[in-house]
Amino acid sequence: MLETHPFPAFVPPLTKYLILGSFVGKPAPGYDWFYNSPRNQFWSILEAVYHLKLNSKKSQQQLFTRLSFAVTDIIYCCDRSAGNNLDTNLIDIVYNTRVIRNILSQNNIHKIYFTSRFVADKFHAHFGRLLTRFPHIRLITLPSPSPRYAQIAKEEKILLYSRLLPRLQ
Repeated sequence: MLETHPFPAFVPPLTKYLILGSFVGKPAPGYDWFYNSPRNQFWSILEAVYHLKLNSKKSQQQLFTRLSFAVTDIIYCCDRSAGNNLDTNLIDIVYNTRVIRNILSQNNIHKIYFTSRFVADKFHAHFGRLLTRFPHIRLITLPSPSPRYAQIAKEEKILLYSRLLPRLQ
């Protein structure tokens, strides 16, 4: 069954950075914003990096506003070939082209952060031509916050994120 992305992009004023994921996880209780699926490590990694409690949508949005970070996913709608959250099971993909184009065109984006190699590869394949209009943007691939990406321990992910993400002012 085709699923449409339930969350609008979050784009605070004076956005300088964009973080791109693939697509939302399957709906679960309390899953009301990006990366809030029960097993995703994204927010716990950022809690360790920034020494903040990020246990609500409001606190997460406040952090992204302080960091000048926009967030959205590269996929607008898709189907799942299996009943789980693996990116490799996403099929019949419709990309979030208009939203991403608008974020890049209407903001002074310095860096785009991809939440996995999968996202980076899909972005390059689908949005590569768009990037030629923004040659100054630096592209950075983060280790996946998925617990299924076990090649790197969570502690090492925290160290890598702390080196790659902007500092709080």
